Amino acid sequence: MSAIEAILVAILQGATELFPVSSLGHAVVLPAVLNMSLDEGAPEFLPFLVMLHLGTAAALLLYFRRDWIGLARGVLGLAGGREAAASRRLFVMIVIATIPAALLGFALERHLRVLFGTPLVAAAFLVMNGFVLLLGERVREYGHRQLATLRVSDALVIGLCQCTALIPGISRSGATIVGGLLRGIDHAEAAHFSFLIATPIILGASILEIPKLLHEQVPSGVFSLSIIAAVVAGITAFLSTAFLMRYFRRHDEWALNPFAYYCFALGLGSFAWLVLR
Repeated sequence: MSAIEAILVAILQGATELFPVSSLGHAVVLPAVLNMSLDEGAPEFLPFLVMLHLGTAAALLLYFRRDWIGLARGVLGLAGGREAAASRRLFVMIVIATIPAALLGFALERHLRVLFGTPLVAAAFLVMNGFVLLLGERVREYGHRQLATLRVSDALVIGLCQCTALIPGISRSGATIVGGLLRGIDHAEAAHFSFLIATPIILGASILEIPKLLHEQVPSGVFSLSIIAAVVAGITAFLSTAFLMRYFRRHDEWALNPFAYYCFALGLGSFAWLVLR
């Protein structure tokens, strides 16, 4: 992988991990369409991937630092009264929403990637992701519930929706935002919760790869390139989060529609290109 390709992949990761358009789908489809020399079996790919995820998770932690500091204060007993109770409740909701994808991902992620991770199939699921986003806007339960009102059933529904993103082409943020919309949460609050539960998922995925990384013989220069890519992914993720939070607050009536149309165009275009070339 060249330095330019590494930077492009880092930008792609930082943006598509948070935009409801499936980072995994892009990672499978675009290299095939653009004939990029991205070899997931190469020894340099694992440290590169881990660093990209760490950069994205660091960006989310930084952007939502007040939330995480509040959660830590509540869980550790450093806050009092209503603040502690609200923080502990939100922490429990995050844990509940994270558990389904964590368990299923640990057990089945590699099998699902093998089964559904070919470019043609991923392109088809990008189209499916577009339908999911449009359907979410059509059947949503209109409301403006705050995160403080989340119930166990809400967190569980959102967590189960997150499991669908193990299939390349289905967006994690898109599925969880749709899950929030179905429970009467507006786009901004649904995105807020989606990004909060993304942090442990992304960190967990990185941590699980570290033991394998220790046994890899990584070529010299890979870590320095990976660190640069991680910084680029982190900056891109931070800017993407800031943009999306503002965007969802301003366009609550139809916020997912443009992303759905983008997925239709990319999925159908990529599918046609891969079949006809």
